[in-house]
Amino acid sequence: MNNFRKLKIWERSIELSTDIYRTTNQFPKSELYGITSQIRRAVVSISSNIAEGAGRQSQKEFVQFLNIAKGSCYELETQLLISKNLKFIEEEDFRNLEEKLVQIEKMIYALVKKLNKELNY
Repeated sequence: MNNFRKLKIWERSIELSTDIYRTTNQFPKSELYGITSQIRRAVVSISSNIAEGAGRQSQKEFVQFLNIAKGSCYELETQLLISKNLKFIEEEDFRNLEEKLVQIEKMIYALVKKLNKELNY
């Protein structure tokens, strides 16, 4: 069992969630139950799955939840691209969010690789 609060990857995902919520506050109100809701659920899913996986009994379960978090990253990336194309997000804001998201994706990949090595996978 890991203390998720000590994981840099969890801290970064919380920071991204905060940034995403601030950004989506500027989305059209007509999208509150559309893409705004989808984006918010995806970004919250990243940190939530990291925390839940860290609290599981085995490293194998932790890896499984990290992979779910990675899937949420890809989902979020897709939704941000759609939002940019619809002009809900300015290009510079999109690049900043994407950069943070890609960094989290890389951190998840590295942690999964490390844990799989420990598990001899």
